[in-house]
Amino acid sequence: MKRNELIKFGLLLALVIIVYIPTLAWMWDRWFAAESYYEHGFLIPLVSLYFVWQKRKEVKSVEWSSGQVGLAIIALSLLAHLACAVLRVYFVSGFLFVLALYGLVLFSFGKKLTRLLIFPILFLFMMVPLPLVAVGNLTVALKLFVTKASVFLLNHIGFPSLQDGSIIRMPKSYIMIEAPCSGLRSLISLLTLGLIFAYTMKASYIKKIILLILAFPIAMFTNIMRTTLIAMVNDLYGGKIAMGFFHDMTGFVMFGVAFACLYGASKGLSRE
Repeated sequence: MKRNELIKFGLLLALVIIVYIPTLAWMWDRWFAAESYYEHGFLIPLVSLYFVWQKRKEVKSVEWSSGQVGLAIIALSLLAHLACAVLRVYFVSGFLFVLALYGLVLFSFGKKLTRLLIFPILFLFMMVPLPLVAVGNLTVALKLFVTKASVFLLNHIGFPSLQDGSIIRMPKSYIMIEAPCSGLRSLISLLTLGLIFAYTMKASYIKKIILLILAFPIAMFTNIMRTTLIAMVNDLYGGKIAMGFFHDMTGFVMFGVAFACLYGASKGLSRE
């Protein structure tokens, strides 16, 4: 019986993937585009599969059934996807793809198994890139915020500076906060990690939500510290040093600090 259900699921999954090929191709391009904000996107399905594999014993033991509501969800998702494909609204289509997968699991295996695998399924939403308009607006807002906060810090530690849009002007130099330095990439990555930590930690839903909320200030704080350090080194030693190895090194170091802070917060919130 279970073998037949798996065969049915595999065939339907192949059909869904074929229908969504334009959307999947769009996601692939966005994942591997220059200066992508979703370089981790291709890892999301692998992480979801790992979470499913972790629950393999429960999957085998739970009763399988057929959820007819799932068929309706698949049909509606496919119809809406066709409209999105015509209009080339791939962002919405990406979410519809995950919704179709949810309907497929529900139709093939029933409510009990779908409930068991709800997080691995919904986690796939994190692989869908934001539309470029949203990315652009968020980037501008975050650049201005990071610039303002960095100028505030610099003035209070003895480095006179002024904000000129997304430019930090200092007595001997200036730096421009470009889109990749806005902090959006680290914010998206930390939110993804936050979801993983929240799922694996043994704590109440309130604490899990608190952990996700903490991803925002952690991402912003570490990015502001990085920008401040680069501005200081640029003013003291020049752009050749500040914008070379030091620029790249601080990116890795500060993301490591952010990861450590988020991981530490998850451990702290897990305590009784």
